[in-house]
Amino acid sequence: MSAAGPVESLPGTAAQCPRVDALPCGLMGQAFTSIVVGVSEAATSQTAARTAAALAQACGATLHFVTAVVDGQVTVIEVGTDRFVADDVEAARQSLESFVQSLALTVPYTVQAVAESPAKALITAAEMHDADLIVVGNVRMQGLGRVLGSVGNDVAHSAPCSVLVVKTV
Repeated sequence: MSAAGPVESLPGTAAQCPRVDALPCGLMGQAFTSIVVGVSEAATSQTAARTAAALAQACGATLHFVTAVVDGQVTVIEVGTDRFVADDVEAARQSLESFVQSLALTVPYTVQAVAESPAKALITAAEMHDADLIVVGNVRMQGLGRVLGSVGNDVAHSAPCSVLVVKTV
């Protein structure tokens, strides 16, 4: 088992699906040294992030956590001489940092929050960090959700590197 917790196999396929910590740390001779994963408040997103963390720990890769804030707001409140700034992007970064700290990682990592669409944020981060792998969940990648679009589908079609789609639903 990995430090981030157990990774479940699909029912009836345990023999074909190795644990994350038993996977090779790369594809076709290329080692995973830089992994990007998107995280939101959704439990499914956090499941994908835990899988990415387990893989990064197994490979000794640097893990780059990204959260996207669509239509981020900055609100300034002034009361007398006091000034308070509420920034959605900074609040999202702090929430992500708390989640990441709960993982107790032993590999290097970065945390960033950006004001753009989730798919664009992951692709931009992968380019910026010269990532070998982007990890996404499979939310909205089946049935009607495929027609409406999904972050995983958008990333898979535009990524500058390999993409791991984690079964989260």
